[in-house]
Amino acid sequence: MKAVLDGVVIAEADNDDLVKIEGNWYFPPQAVRDGALQQSPTPYTCPWKGAAQYWNVSLDGAELTDGAWSYPDLRPGAVDRVGTDFAGYVAFDRKVVVSD
Repeated sequence: MKAVLDGVVIAEADNDDLVKIEGNWYFPPQAVRDGALQQSPTPYTCPWKGAAQYWNVSLDGAELTDGAWSYPDLRPGAVDRVGTDFAGYVAFDRKVVVSD
């Protein structure tokens, strides 16, 4: 699967390596292209996943503020709820097209 913003591939991984949570595909961190994400100060905490890290997407002319997020330190029970450890996995805003 690929995550594409304005024609630029931001992340790419086999479908089996992704995790789908609440309608969002989460890519393993190594699937994201080097330099594509810059840390954002935007705060958010999910009641069951924990504190999110937002990322600005910027690569090869494609730019989207707060266009991605991850959960570096999951709350207890989050892994059990999803069935796999997704700490650090990256999901993308709906403006980033995720497809096969």
